[in-house]
Amino acid sequence: MQTLISILAGMALLVWGTHIVRSGVLRVFGGGLRKVLADSVANRFHAFLAGLGVTALVQSSSATALIVSSFASQNLMALAPALAVMLGADVGTSLVAQLFSLDLSWLAPLAIGGGVILHLSRKATRAGQIGRIAIGVGLIILALQMILQAARPLTQAAGVKVIFGTLSGDPMLDLLIGALFTMLAWSSLAVVLLTAAFVGSGLIGLKVALFLVLGANLGSGLLALLATSGASASGRRVALGNLVFKLVGCALTVPLLGVIEGALAWLDPDPQRLVVNFHTAFNVLLAVTFIFLTEPAARFVARLVADESAKAAAARPQNLDPGALDTPALALANAAREALRIGDIVEKMLAGMLAAI
Repeated sequence: MQTLISILAGMALLVWGTHIVRSGVLRVFGGGLRKVLADSVANRFHAFLAGLGVTALVQSSSATALIVSSFASQNLMALAPALAVMLGADVGTSLVAQLFSLDLSWLAPLAIGGGVILHLSRKATRAGQIGRIAIGVGLIILALQMILQAARPLTQAAGVKVIFGTLSGDPMLDLLIGALFTMLAWSSLAVVLLTAAFVGSGLIGLKVALFLVLGANLGSGLLALLATSGASASGRRVALGNLVFKLVGCALTVPLLGVIEGALAWLDPDPQRLVVNFHTAFNVLLAVTFIFLTEPAARFVARLVADESAKAAAARPQNLDPGALDTPALALANAAREALRIGDIVEKMLAGMLAAI
């Protein structure tokens, strides 16, 4: 029981660490990151690089999806460049997973100790928020160490081997479990790192881990779709297009999983590294495949999600961005613009009422 509690605590700490880093980066660099994305509409490659860089800092493709969908909803970004941004966002999360899969045990105490001192001494400043980000990075590294240490005794338990052995028979089940864990943790990065840690400790097999990673990628697409469910039709198309990319990628990857596993094992046979390399390879190949197909994909998604009527579009908030809540200045500016828009609508209604009277 103590071992199970330790693993669950490590998982919770991993999710919390990713949340601290994501919210801290948005608070410190939120305005600049939004400007980078808004200025990346020149061509698909600029959009791809912008999505990669922003997501590598934010550590969440869902947060990037919220920002991009808000731009698409306000007609500041066309659908095709937005889909290219999301392809870059997926590669960005895989590069962050590569970083945290390295042996960074020496960095955890330095990041947490220095971050706490900086955050408490200069809490209301930008430096204090950077200290908060450092705390989150240290917690992620510490959580991975906790999970690895706590999982070692479980590898010898026959009952645990039977439980995890049931995951190896059905690829569809493994995909669904990976997607479900991602939605519960609200982070595909946490699930990929957790899967790599379980493989490194021998708790699950390599084939199961690869299917769980594919499921985590599907789960990140579903998370973006849920996060943008309240957006306009233009905003929802961004998340839906990204999910279509992932679905097609998984459908093409599952039959070729044995070949891909062999190629990655030739590069690095270590199971833990292989899992992270597979996550990176999947997203890179997805980007290479679809970066030239963003225009046809945009037309296809536009047919799936119909435009709203003018009346419905006017009734829906058009300037509120949930992704800006972690940056109070941006959130208040968005609220002010939305209040002015509502005032214009009320003015038109009053003018119509006078004419009717």
